[in-house]
Amino acid sequence: LLQGKLFDSTITDEGTWTLEDRKLIRIVLMKTNRDAGNCWTSLLENEYAADPWVQDQMQRKLTLERFQREATFLSRNCLTFSYLSQNPGFDFSGAEISGNYSKGGPDFSSLEK
Repeated sequence: LLQGKLFDSTITDEGTWTLEDRKLIRIVLMKTNRDAGNCWTSLLENEYAADPWVQDQMQRKLTLERFQREATFLSRNCLTFSYLSQNPGFDFSGAEISGNYSKGGPDFSSLEK
């Protein structure tokens, strides 16, 4: 069915495939590196590339997921009660993103210190 090298590594034990309606094979692979900046541009190296619009949407989604994880971490570990009571939420689930989101968006790691 498919022949070639995957774009990047996957977790072998987490992969599954199912046969649906006796005509569709659905393959689910778990990427080893699931960071927002590691959005695959294709399934296989140099083959089955994502449409540019689809690639853009995937990067936006992964970046928002990263923001939500970081906001959750900050709210649990770093921010004071006073700040949290004045700024409740940190919920990016319904957010839209524009601007710098390719490669996982801006680097805020220096803010965690």
